[in-house]
Amino acid sequence: MKNIAVILAGGVGSRMGGSLPKQFLPLDGRTVIAHSIETFDRHPAIDEVAVVMHPDWRSQMESIAAAGGWTKLKKIIDGGSERYMSSINAVMAFIDEPDDTNLLLHDAARPWITAAVIDRVVEALQRHEAVGVAVPSTDTVWEVHPDFNAKEVGRFVARIPERRLMWRAQTPQAFRLPLIRDAYQRALQDPQFQATDDCGVVRKYMPGSKITVVEGSEQNKKITYAEDI
Repeated sequence: MKNIAVILAGGVGSRMGGSLPKQFLPLDGRTVIAHSIETFDRHPAIDEVAVVMHPDWRSQMESIAAAGGWTKLKKIIDGGSERYMSSINAVMAFIDEPDDTNLLLHDAARPWITAAVIDRVVEALQRHEAVGVAVPSTDTVWEVHPDFNAKEVGRFVARIPERRLMWRAQTPQAFRLPLIRDAYQRALQDPQFQATDDCGVVRKYMPGSKITVVEGSEQNKKITYAEDI
């Protein structure tokens, strides 16, 4: 069984403001993406690392890779205009790998991923074909709908799910290669296809496959806005 970590860095970080994608911002003396790569590269259960990068920033990524000295980073894959396209490109880059290959898809904007979380994901992959990482929600979560009947369009609370059942998704999200390949092949045949994460694609298009959840870490935060740095 081979474990391949794929760092998804295809976005341009429009919500951050500025001209530099967030994965290239400085953090503790290194770039954000360097921290993400480093943890996977050092992990003994990870056999290979790849990065999915927007083509416009490929040369900068190549320079970071050359300076990083990472022994497991083997591929820099062109990303797509949407996140799901980056995931598809990653799957296709490893399409010839054996069926027992695992892909661990991780957001580059989560630079504080820990070895302990990776341990839990890899251990679960020995028994399950789809694994998600999440943490229990400490906040009450509201389902909010637009209120078109008000004088001015507003919002109203439509449903309040039971908090103990609500978990906040993180990455990596990990899959046996044939499962994530088949899920995206089915998704691409759906003209209404939309996705914000890979587990959502598997859940919708491979409904017979359960996604096992392992606990993440509050440390495994995602950088979205400038103040997150």
